[in-house]
Amino acid sequence: MSTASPPSFRIHPGSPGSPVLLHVPHGSRTIPEDVRGGILLDDGALERELDHITDSHTAELASRAADACAVRPWRFVNGLSRLVVDPERFPDEREEMRAAGMGAVYTHTTHRERLRAPDTDPEPLLAAYFRPYAEAMTEAVDARIAATGRAVIIDVHSYPTAPLPYELHGTGPRPPVCLGTDPFHTPAGLRSLAEEAFAGFGGTGVDSPFAGAYVPLKHYGTDRRVTALMIEIRRDTYMTEPGGAAGAGLDALAGALAGLVESAGPY
Repeated sequence: MSTASPPSFRIHPGSPGSPVLLHVPHGSRTIPEDVRGGILLDDGALERELDHITDSHTAELASRAADACAVRPWRFVNGLSRLVVDPERFPDEREEMRAAGMGAVYTHTTHRERLRAPDTDPEPLLAAYFRPYAEAMTEAVDARIAATGRAVIIDVHSYPTAPLPYELHGTGPRPPVCLGTDPFHTPAGLRSLAEEAFAGFGGTGVDSPFAGAYVPLKHYGTDRRVTALMIEIRRDTYMTEPGGAAGAGLDALAGALAGLVESAGPY
């Protein structure tokens, strides 16, 4: 669960000519010891929370997909749990998940229990983890643009079969694969490619139960060279819930993700 000096993130190089960046922000359970000290849960409760909040096996999914591609995508993998900071949240009032205590620095758990004390100052965590991550991700996207003229960000996530209390939109459809889109950064062609790639898993849906796609703030809403799509995979398709082992579905999903990567370059 914790370690003294874990890496905050790692960039796995791909082919020089690939515009695709697989982003895995929520796949780790690692919490540095100094951050653990600010979390109110006891060890057992924290392990249960990590079972629920972690997108288990998504780093392995992205790795297997990359291995299967003739033109290898780049991978940006978060080395820390989202309970440290959530790098995909807006760091300000634009973030709707602040209403559930889950902005860039979480104050509450998936079951709306207290995670951190009410007087916790988020600034040290933002400075130590959030901003360096955002800067590195921005640089990774800029590097793909410089090398290929564009960047295609594919976010790799998973979500539980049954809604958790923290979800703000948990009453909608929960398809085997949810495609999160952005009106500016997700062209229809990219969405169609994903629908085709994941058609064999029982159906795809769009923006339910989770919507949107991650784009660095430098590019967000202004740079059409950056396209993005979020892949949210329902966990019963590939693993034992809430935080158990991966099953046979992982290989099939990796193949589908590889197919999307191979076809996504023009978008």
